[in-house]
Order: sequence, then C-alpha cells, then structure tokens
Amino acid sequence: MGCAAGEPAALRDVTEGGGIARATTGPEDAVTASGGMRAAVMRRVGGPEVLAVADVPLPGAADGQSLVDVTYAGINFDDIERRAGDGPTPELPAVLGVDVVGRRRRDGRRVVVLMRHGGGYAQVAAATDAHSVEVPDDISDEQAIGVFEQGATAYGALTLAGRVRPGESVVVSAAAGGVGHLAVQLAVALGARPVIGIASTEAKRAFVRDLGADHALEPGADVRDVTGGRGVDLVIDATGGDSTRALLGGVALFGRLVSYGWRAATPDRGVVTVSTEDLTDRSIGCAGFWMRHVVDDRPVLEAITDELFGYARKGLLHAHIDRIVPLDRVGEAHAAIADRRTTGKVLVDVRREG
Repeated sequence: MGCAAGEPAALRDVTEGGGIARATTGPEDAVTASGGMRAAVMRRVGGPEVLAVADVPLPGAADGQSLVDVTYAGINFDDIERRAGDGPTPELPAVLGVDVVGRRRRDGRRVVVLMRHGGGYAQVAAATDAHSVEVPDDISDEQAIGVFEQGATAYGALTLAGRVRPGESVVVSAAAGGVGHLAVQLAVALGARPVIGIASTEAKRAFVRDLGADHALEPGADVRDVTGGRGVDLVIDATGGDSTRALLGGVALFGRLVSYGWRAATPDRGVVTVSTEDLTDRSIGCAGFWMRHVVDDRPVLEAITDELFGYARKGLLHAHIDRIVPLDRVGEAHAAIADRRTTGKVLVDVRREG
C-alpha cells in the first residue's frame, strides 16, 4: 500500500507485510524480499498500538553519514512522549528511536549511535558519523547501547553541570530508571558519599540499593533524615514539578540541583518556581543539563564515552537490561515504560519478530 503524497521520502512506497530480514552478518543483512527493510512505523499520534511493523525502503546515507546494520535500538522516554503527542511530533509517518548499536557497513566496525531525529526502530539506520562512536571489542552490544546515551546524560549531569567532588553527598531521583540507575553507579564510582536514590516502589528501592546506593527513599521523603539534618550537596533530578521543589528543600549550604528532565506524571512537571531568596538563603544553585550539547561537541562526546566504557570495563558501571523485545513488540515495551513497570534500559532486537 503506497503512502500519501507529502510523506518523507524514506517512507514512501511502504508496503505492509513482506519478507522478514535475516539475522545474519554482512551488508545484505536487512534487505527484505521486496528490497527494503523492516521497521516499526508510526503513522499517527496515539497509544502504543500506533507502532506497526512494515516494509520500508532502505535509507540513503547523506554526506557525513554511514549506513549501520542495527542489532539493538534503545527505547527512551522521549520516544514515548513523541508517540503519545506529549512532545514535538515528528513528520509522519515516522520511525522513532534515538540510539542504536550495530555494524557500520563502510568498514565493518561496531558503533553505537545517537540518532537525533529518530530512525532507530529499523534494521538499517543512516547514522551521522559525528554522532557515532566505535565500540571496543570487550564491550558487548547490549552494554554499549545501555551505557552510551543514558550514561552520558548521567555523567554529564554529575560532572559537567553538577561539578560533583569526592566525598560529596548525591541524591538521584528516578533512580531505577535508564539514566538514574547509571547515575547512582557513577556517583559511587566518582567517590560521592552518601549516594541516595529515590524510587517509587520497594522493589525498585531494593534494586537501587543493590546498585551501591547507601540509602533508597520513597518520593517525598526528606533527604535530611539520612544526612544528619545537613541536606545533600548535589541533586540529580528528572522529575520536575512538586517533586523537584521538595528535593530543592533538602539541598545543603552551597549545594546544587541539576535538572535533566521532567518525567513526573503531573501537569506542572515542567515548572519549578525558585525565588532569589530560595537561592541566597542557603547559597545554593540550580542548573540544567541537555545531552544535545554533548552530542554537538565531538571531543566531549568521545571523552565521556571513553570514561563510560572504562568504568564498564572495570566493573564499576553496568547497564541493567530490563528486557529485549522483538521489533513487533515495541508497543508493549512503550506501555511498560509509560506505566513505570521497568527498571534500567529497554532494548529492541530489530532482527527479530514474533
């Protein structure tokens, strides 16, 4: 069935059904019987059911890009928001997915890639070379994608924006999530003490303690209760709204709060009101962090990735893979993440269906 006029060229002449790509190696991996590839396509905004697998043409590589045969794509909260219409809506039909790992066709190297404009839920991706990093031989595909985008967010929030120092206390909100569980491990590896994780259920709090956190608290708990009334030096926050406001009240003198997102399920999640009196009364600071600024600075991206792979190699950083779903079950994974039923990272094996 052909797509309507005006749809992106990469998705024109989409046909439903057709051959399923072979899970082998080599440049012809993802070529279907129709000469295209399989992808999870979003044709409209809506629930998880709007993601449907279809045959689509192979992407073309523009200048500064290389084709990558994808093994795994990551599922991130941004994908859920874009699919549901809560974030910027991509031009439809669209293929979501902002991080992939696979083998670059032009040289056979394994690479992990940030796909700024999506395209990850597919068997072949047109990857921007400046946003691609080679994966060391001793790092698996699963761990490479698990620690790359979300690990770089955690590391950047802790070090670039948060300026964490050994011996400082750190709180991580959403500590069982994709970024949060890596932030807990990195805070420990960087010498922070105590490290405190905030998580919504007892099972998730047990998971956070197993990561190395000194304390795991429920949302709304006063962090001063586990710091002798002093408060904490650094808060790494992804919730927003009232949750962030409550955490701000537990920041110690000369402490900092770094926001890298607003995932709370409340209408005010994107707004945190802070007065100059709030800041000056305890000489505290508030900062933000956006991964895009790392992506746009190649030397910084490479340096952070080297640090992450180094910590992984030493056993100090391990991405917890909650589940790996086949391509035709991306919608189920979206629902699980949206319902807060996952911990760590969720991956799509784009080579499998059924």
